[in-house]
Amino acid sequence: MSHLTRTKTSRRGFRLAAVAMAAGLALTACAGGDDGTGTDADAGDGGVATADPDAEATIKFSWWGSDTRHELTQQVIDNFMVKHPNITVVSDFTDWGGYWDKLATTVAAGDAPDVITHEERYLRDYATRGVLADLNEYSDIISLDSIDDSIIAAGQMEDGQYGIPTGVNAYSILADPQIFEEAGVEMPDDTTWTWEDYVEIAAEITANTPDGVYGAQDYGFNEPGFAIFARQRGEALYNEDGSLGFTAETLAEWWEISLELRDQGGTPPASTTVEIDAGGPEQSLVGTNSGAMAFFWTNQLGAVTNAAGRDLVLLRHPGESQFERTGMYFKPAMFLSMSARSQYPEAAATLIDYMLNDPEATEILLSDRGLPANTEVREAVRDQFSEVDQYAAEFLSDLETHIVDGLPVPPVGAGEVAEITRRINAEVLFDRLTPQQGAEQFIAEVSTATGN
Repeated sequence: MSHLTRTKTSRRGFRLAAVAMAAGLALTACAGGDDGTGTDADAGDGGVATADPDAEATIKFSWWGSDTRHELTQQVIDNFMVKHPNITVVSDFTDWGGYWDKLATTVAAGDAPDVITHEERYLRDYATRGVLADLNEYSDIISLDSIDDSIIAAGQMEDGQYGIPTGVNAYSILADPQIFEEAGVEMPDDTTWTWEDYVEIAAEITANTPDGVYGAQDYGFNEPGFAIFARQRGEALYNEDGSLGFTAETLAEWWEISLELRDQGGTPPASTTVEIDAGGPEQSLVGTNSGAMAFFWTNQLGAVTNAAGRDLVLLRHPGESQFERTGMYFKPAMFLSMSARSQYPEAAATLIDYMLNDPEATEILLSDRGLPANTEVREAVRDQFSEVDQYAAEFLSDLETHIVDGLPVPPVGAGEVAEITRRINAEVLFDRLTPQQGAEQFIAEVSTATGN
């Protein structure tokens, strides 16, 4: 398998910095569990650890994932304890479905893990309730010198650093060069193409290929795509204070382009589109050799490539050079956070630093928690990545000078927005709502869900 060669851009270190944000959000319950309001960090003595690096300590580390992730993480923990024989790490893991209920229960019981794996939709909820420690206080232990500042900022809010990303992804286009070639359509220059180019190319591919093959898959089921579209126009999905940062007209325009694609044949009819979305990445148009382009995260390239059985390439979003600014951003795969009540915060910080910065840990985990956020260790183990991951790493590296900044931490309630987006997008595709009506309904529902 071969991929387009991208020029590696230069790296530079960034220091840990706090980002000023607006006042905090109202307290809400977390992910279907107890809100833990009786266990805020200021509600009692959380214990103060000795600064002695050789002091005995036992800490608990929680994460979610598959059996493979559990096995890899346990190897990392075992190696960490060999290097730090004074620190005992107790493993605490479950699958995604049970993770948040379990975490809420342990927080409510005053037994939160010392090191907590977090996801961006829930980070603000736990941080604003005082559950998480400000990691700025452990900058002498946790080095962030080789992590891009836009990635670090993804775990920052009003008064501190409450999570550090383990790895990064980018929302991009997966494209099938073979279908482009069969249609007699040139691959676009993804540094300059426009949204008009995207619509035209998709329609041309559909017209020049057999029935059942389309130029593109509908993009409207996922709100990160709109976040990029809005950013290109100087707006935002969410502002730093959690409020909505876009106009109804911009969201309506996003859906108008989607309908233009459908009406020109560049994407399938609405009924087919809804079925494809329900099938997941492997059943996507690109994954089944029946479409030339689809929007996915870079870490989904491997799964879609395996399903397609042929070489795929990554492209930047259209419109990145067309408007006020670029819109693409690095998304943290997940975060490492620390309990504000940990009795051994120095030991917990040492584990976080090891997970982020030690090449030995990265050699075991590779891309399991996203392509490593630490670019130095990413480069050190690049040869051990699969060919697909190596290509994705090159794509991300090439984006570094292109990306302006990251997204603020989403507001409490953001976990509901994916389903709101999916439902309203279907209504627009079936012409049950106009793009403007869909935009107004989206704003009303998301404002209710997030309290903004």
